[in-house]
Amino acid sequence: MILAYDNLPTVDEVVLEARNIAKSFGNTHALKGVNFDIHRGQVTTLFGENGAGKSTLMKILSGVITPTSGEIVLDGESILFNNANEARAKGISIIHQELSLAPNMNVRDNIFMGREIIKGGQVDFAEEERQARELMAELEEDIDPLTPLEELRLGQQQIIEIARAISQKSRILIMDEPTSALSAAEVEVLFKVIRDLTTKGVSIVYISHHLEEALTITDHAVVLRDGTMTAYAPRKDINLEWIVRNMVGENFDLGSPPTGYEFGNTALHVKNLVIKDSGGGDYNVVDNLSIDVKAGEIVCVYGLMGAGRSEFMECAAGRLRAQQGHILLGDEDVNKLSIAERIQAGLALVPEDRQKDGLVQTMTVGQNLSLASIGEFTHKLLTSKADEDSLIDESIRAVTVKTSGAEAAIGSLSGGNQQKVVIGKMLATAPKVLLLDEPSRGIDIGAKAEVFKLLAERAKQGLAVVYSTSEVAECLSIAHRIIVMHKGKISAEFDHTASKEQIMAASGESVTH
Repeated sequence: MILAYDNLPTVDEVVLEARNIAKSFGNTHALKGVNFDIHRGQVTTLFGENGAGKSTLMKILSGVITPTSGEIVLDGESILFNNANEARAKGISIIHQELSLAPNMNVRDNIFMGREIIKGGQVDFAEEERQARELMAELEEDIDPLTPLEELRLGQQQIIEIARAISQKSRILIMDEPTSALSAAEVEVLFKVIRDLTTKGVSIVYISHHLEEALTITDHAVVLRDGTMTAYAPRKDINLEWIVRNMVGENFDLGSPPTGYEFGNTALHVKNLVIKDSGGGDYNVVDNLSIDVKAGEIVCVYGLMGAGRSEFMECAAGRLRAQQGHILLGDEDVNKLSIAERIQAGLALVPEDRQKDGLVQTMTVGQNLSLASIGEFTHKLLTSKADEDSLIDESIRAVTVKTSGAEAAIGSLSGGNQQKVVIGKMLATAPKVLLLDEPSRGIDIGAKAEVFKLLAERAKQGLAVVYSTSEVAECLSIAHRIIVMHKGKISAEFDHTASKEQIMAASGESVTH
């Protein structure tokens, strides 16, 4: 396809050019001759569905992987990066979609890991701490640099990843889904930092599945589809419809609540649930929460960071202990059951952090999909390969995982396809109640629609679905009922006819017009 490059910046504004970049992984062609420019002091946003090749292209530009063919031109000179260190030496850094931090190290050491400040032959920890505090102040985060990373919530860990990249004072900064775990306030601060960086001449490449959010920060937009660039335009010429049309070929919504059937009996009964702050604070992260979900019903739990959404779901799944309250699966009290016993009983959770809690990185796509259902094809300590393969094949089809096959490494998949594997793994256990904590994190609009359609179909078959989200548009998709949480309590309950403004106001979020 030949593209019309109208309104392109002049050549002297382009700091890096990717020319005819192709990348193959075995028989999978991730990139097929992509051309891509990075402009000095501007934000170029890269849109595309999961598997479109966005992350692969960025890994090539930042030296993480090498292209199969093509050329990278930096400041007018052809260059080949053999590793990320060579790219960083030329001023190119990347914030990866999946966190690359060490949980057993503190914040300061994570920020300066691999590039410690040396003074007199020793690491100058005091100077590293001083600079780390400055970075936290710039990002408006009250985080002590000496705090162990594992004590921070996911969104705060994402901030540390961003701080590490910013501290390298790069001239080209690639941000791959930097806001996927951030609150609205944290996103606003990050955008201030981005604009400050661009005024200093830093070039930003921004990848996000939050389309409306990305439109507020971008100067140029590029769309990839199936490894090929399908569209380019400056900000003044694009809108949400333009992005979706070029990404997926049509403009569509995320679905509507499934109809044409009656709900069954109560599948999940939560009564007066109280969960204390695991960090030792003298408050309840979930405070006297009660909720009933019927078989076939889809319930969305909406709230900002810290509302208690994740803690409620993790407690129901057995990962957190309740101080008081009851959790019943049908008529069965599951309070004293282990996670495995709850899964066997029919209560399953798709966790928010797929890398840490949802996948085993050393296993294949197929092994990850079948892991939670191992008892189904194991008899007298022997596993049936045929039964396992059948379950894996069915799961890959059911959740439409884009993969070269069941034997592919889980790390070879895009972030969204990895998320589909986590969802498929839990659906394979044939749950009665499925809890999904931010199921769309790192998933593009097309994949979201596929996942929500799948959940709607399973609800029609009697599955009770509870999913949490921090995106209002996702509340008003397939949910029959929307529960809004604020500071550990249910602040409001709506049906699918509610407005975005009503939902946001109930969550304590400011509503702008």
